[in-house]
This record gives sequence, structure tokens and C-alpha cells, in this order.
Amino acid sequence: MLNSKTLDEWAARIGKAIENSPAKDIEKNVKAMLQSGLAKLDVVPRSEFDTQAQVLLKTREKLEQLEARVADLEARFSSPPAPR
Repeated sequence: MLNSKTLDEWAARIGKAIENSPAKDIEKNVKAMLQSGLAKLDVVPRSEFDTQAQVLLKTREKLEQLEARVADLEARFSSPPAPR
């Protein structure tokens, strides 16, 4: 039966074999191509997107408050004056 030491040794050997093989170069090249392609796209980092989504939510809440306030003021001042 295989023990963890044997598996660790095999994993280390496989890792060294991959480092010395063309597969490592292929991985580096693919990574570079993907980074280059993504850099050309018009995208934003997730953290910036999340920040802007929070700003938008707060802005919408404030807009709803202001709309309610304007509607209240319009209702107060547009009603006909009470007869004397």
C-alpha cells in the first residue's frame, strides 16, 4: 500500500519533470497570451465593480428619498388654498 511519503515523493518527481518539460513553457505562454488578451478588453476589477455597485445602491436610495420629498412638497403647495 502507498503511504503519504511515497505519494509526496512521486508528486515532487512529477513536479520536477513538468518544470523541465515544454509543458511549463506552454503554460507560461498561454498565461501571457491570456493576460495580454484580457488587458485589451474593457473590463474593471471585481473590487472596483463591487464598489461602484454600492455607490449606485446608495445613490438610488437617496434618489428615492428625494423623489418622495419632492412629491410631498408638491402636494403641499399645489393644493388649493382653504376658503376663509
